[in-house]
Amino acid sequence: MSISLEHVLLFVALLLFVSILAGKTSYRLGIPTLLLFLAIGVLVGSEGLGLADFNDAQLAQTIGIISLNYILFSGGFDTRWKSIRPIIAKGVVLSTLGVLLTAGLVGLVVWYFTSFSWLEALLLGAIVSSTDAAAVFSILRSKSVNLKGHLRPTLELESGSNDPMAYFLTIALLSVIQAPDGSLWSLLPMFFLQFSVGALLGIGMGKLGQVIINRIKLDYDGLYPVLALALVILTFSVTELLYGNGFLAVYICGLFLGNRELIHKKTLIKFFDGVAWLAQIILFLTLGMLVFPSQMVPLLVPGVLISLFMIFVARPIAVMLSLSLFKMPLRERFFISWVGLRGAVPIVFATYPMVYGLEKAPIIFNLVFFITIFSVLIQGTSLPLVSRWLRVALPHKLRRRTPVDIELSDSVKSEIVEVDVALDSPAVNKKIVDLKFPKTALIVMINRDGKYLTPNGNTVLQPNDKLMVLAETRESLSEALEQVCTLPMED
Repeated sequence: MSISLEHVLLFVALLLFVSILAGKTSYRLGIPTLLLFLAIGVLVGSEGLGLADFNDAQLAQTIGIISLNYILFSGGFDTRWKSIRPIIAKGVVLSTLGVLLTAGLVGLVVWYFTSFSWLEALLLGAIVSSTDAAAVFSILRSKSVNLKGHLRPTLELESGSNDPMAYFLTIALLSVIQAPDGSLWSLLPMFFLQFSVGALLGIGMGKLGQVIINRIKLDYDGLYPVLALALVILTFSVTELLYGNGFLAVYICGLFLGNRELIHKKTLIKFFDGVAWLAQIILFLTLGMLVFPSQMVPLLVPGVLISLFMIFVARPIAVMLSLSLFKMPLRERFFISWVGLRGAVPIVFATYPMVYGLEKAPIIFNLVFFITIFSVLIQGTSLPLVSRWLRVALPHKLRRRTPVDIELSDSVKSEIVEVDVALDSPAVNKKIVDLKFPKTALIVMINRDGKYLTPNGNTVLQPNDKLMVLAETRESLSEALEQVCTLPMED
């Protein structure tokens, strides 16, 4: 039976539609969308319903690279420099040294307990060394968990910037494995070359993109997002051709542009939000279809053991050592250790050994897939509980609303939430001027007994007031809410 183009388009459309509906359901239930997207991919794959006989690692890798480019660019484009500036050193250390330590520890255990060579074991550790913030924050949002202080930007910066390091280690180790006289010491000059070229071209392409977007004066506004799409792929490809780290360049380019004045910036932010989601869905579905569950059954025991070691030993040690030079409460370090979810990136990187024709490539791919699923199941579903147990979450339930359409400058990334003033709130019977609100946050409206009040500095807060809080960043929002919400006693 021949399959027409209409059948293919219908299948793709239904697949995307079902995935979006499943993602909405998972959001409400607190289940990471990653799991459902992957599950749908497996379901329609060769060993599921057999609707898609897909076994092309090269195509999956190509889809993965393109998708990761837009996901990383969107992550950088949506990150405010003001929020990450205080924790830039922590994030960089976690995304470099933390990744290296995680890869080394996992590799050491895999080499000692399996038939993998040292380089093959280290390759497996490198592939699973990066984290995924998308799954983390989707769970926290679904459970209305808001993190204290600078935890959120630290996690965002780490997860957004550790993919380039994992990518470098994966590619570098594959080149060493395939070279007869390869040495790990040869990776040092390659590291400095890739990251220096990647960083410079990321900033350079960001500046070039800003000039072009602001000065080109296109006749149709709808062409600006198309121009930005081309800029992302141009940044990656040029950087790779010049032996730099393309993923790092794309992330830095997005971070640079996201913190500059751009024409139609709000439109671009919303556009890349949608592009990133589409890229994630396509990526997860593709990787799910590439999996053969029957091949994973023999790897069940080693997969569980490696996952447990990574979650409870490798990741905590890597985080503790990486953050040992910084002042940070121990409970926050433990939480960062627990927020080490693996996502689609390790599965994409696991296709590289298959494309390179490595002997143990199928085993590595299936182990990585299993480790990712296990990590999401164990760490992902327990995140709200762990955040409360470690007392790093503000103990209140936020109801995010946008009651009015507020037009702000494109350079402002606003956060608007409604929060109740409890009877035992430290803000009760206090004037707003006496609250230690950050300069970038304010109470714009108060709902008191069904009546809306416009507050000023002398307004006294009363129990059961509903405050509409506007903040420029998530961090200033957290600081403001700490002045209103009842916090647990410290040890």
